[in-house]
Amino acid sequence: MTLTLLLAVTAAAMWCTTLWVLRAYDSRRIGQGPEEFSMVGRAAVTMLVALVLGSYLANLVLPRGYVLVAVPVAGLATAVHRYALRRWLHAQRHDGTALLRTLVIGSPSAVDEVVRDLSTVHYHGYDVVGACVPADMTDVEIADDVTVVGTMSDVPQAVIDHEADVVIVAGSGLSNSSLRRLSWALERTGADLVVAPGLIEVAGPRVQVRPAAGLSLLHVESPERHQGRMLAKAVLDRSVGFALFLVALPIIAVSALLVRLTSKGSAFYAQSRMGRDGQPFTMWKLRSMVVDADRMRTDDLLQRSDRDGLMFKMRRDPRVTPVGRVLRRLSLDELPQLWNVVRGDMSLVGPRPPLPSEFAEYHDAVHRRLRVKPGVTGLWQVSGRSDLTWEESIRLDLRYVDNWSVALDLQILWKTARAVVKGSGAY
Repeated sequence: MTLTLLLAVTAAAMWCTTLWVLRAYDSRRIGQGPEEFSMVGRAAVTMLVALVLGSYLANLVLPRGYVLVAVPVAGLATAVHRYALRRWLHAQRHDGTALLRTLVIGSPSAVDEVVRDLSTVHYHGYDVVGACVPADMTDVEIADDVTVVGTMSDVPQAVIDHEADVVIVAGSGLSNSSLRRLSWALERTGADLVVAPGLIEVAGPRVQVRPAAGLSLLHVESPERHQGRMLAKAVLDRSVGFALFLVALPIIAVSALLVRLTSKGSAFYAQSRMGRDGQPFTMWKLRSMVVDADRMRTDDLLQRSDRDGLMFKMRRDPRVTPVGRVLRRLSLDELPQLWNVVRGDMSLVGPRPPLPSEFAEYHDAVHRRLRVKPGVTGLWQVSGRSDLTWEESIRLDLRYVDNWSVALDLQILWKTARAVVKGSGAY
């Protein structure tokens, strides 16, 4: 009993130490989502390796079952705690508390862009209390009625006057020497200095600062070059996809029977879609519309779409059968796509595969949606589903393509389950 208690206390201390070494307790990392959960995963792997090496070097015999159970349980418990803390923090920020008082400096256009972006995502915790712009531009108007509180030379005093916690430098309005002097001045105020370099929709894990010749070079990694992450995503797709397909088989069978009994035609619907890099494949769904629904897709029907852009969606599509409406409400019509995941045509998470007609009308930037395998679910589906505009859907898809990770995929799968249960944006 004493030995077990000693092992438990030692393991707990090691776990906390591992998290501390990996800077998981840094207040700036709290509430950051996939990056935070990825850090917990790295801590679990690091601790397992440390225990194995430590027991080998010290010639100690550790209970294998204890180690193989305790570390995953500690990782899972920490992830659950971080998730609860993140939800609480986001709720606090939504209510206007736990926010960082923020001063944005730079050219008016750059400041305006940063202010607009920050105003759309309050849960990140930045409350813009003022802006500083060049001396000859102080009469400009900034988005969200943000007040210009001074010029670029007034930043240190403005930080003190407005009790700012963070100073964000927008764009390239400051020279290297000016930025360096500003960092020195802010040391006395305690405010953090953040530089927004203008890399649109590029998340932190892809960006690394590398020193060279006295310079701080911002290195942007291509998401496709990380072979380990690509392998992990492939393993996740095939293993979890196959398991989900087996679990869904009875539901698919019952749903298919209901479709056949209530309307003429096959229970399944095969449709040509565009996969990774524009390669066509056959996507499978449970039929939720009447037979020959594609022929009924007239110009008059297209004009009644509830979506703008290329994607066609109708809340009350006359082609949908009564059973099909229920299947769509519960997203059961999508379940056969798990077979596409098992086959390798699709991923569990990714942009939705477009129709060939939609793909033919893509402009250059939108083609990047298909740099990864299309998915059964994706970032825009858990951010509003069919309630989003075409431009918002494309922006979210491109954000996913540029910043995908296994941790992000797991988070999207979790949010997808919640969205399906709530039925938000499904029709």
